[in-house]
Amino acid sequence: MMNINLNRREKLVIYGAALFIAVFVVVQLIITPLIEKREQLANQLQSERQKLSEMKQLQADYQSLQKGISAAMDQFNKRPAGFTLFSFLDRLAGETGIKKHVSYMKPSTTVNDETGVNLSRVEMELQAISLKDLSRYLYNVETSQNMVMVKRISISRKGKEGGTIDAVLQVETVET
Repeated sequence: MMNINLNRREKLVIYGAALFIAVFVVVQLIITPLIEKREQLANQLQSERQKLSEMKQLQADYQSLQKGISAAMDQFNKRPAGFTLFSFLDRLAGETGIKKHVSYMKPSTTVNDETGVNLSRVEMELQAISLKDLSRYLYNVETSQNMVMVKRISISRKGKEGGTIDAVLQVETVET
């Protein structure tokens, strides 16, 4: 081994350089990775919290939909036995006094492509009816407890002075 005689100043420079290298190595190999890992974990935690929040919102939406489905099923179960959309609309037309304005009623059934649910539809034409009578009929259709809705409506004015209109309705409900 070599024996090197260094003066005090040279020794301080070497110790200082060694200390600097040791601190540099500790910072680069230990402290910097720890800080980076901590930041990475903090970002990951924030991401996971956001996912949890979204999952809670989806759970709330799902529960709300389940309640809606349950309410709809209860409503379907309350329908009179043998309920048909055609007979309901015909009876309602008689009750509201617009039966004489019914030109035609065409029943049909279809299957919803997305859900596979059977839908019962009736297209009906009303001729020379007042807007007031049509509004009353539509109100009774939409507010009935039988889960019936007007899917489409086309209204045209009848004559110039008569104050009456023609309407073609497409009414729909889910078959049970």
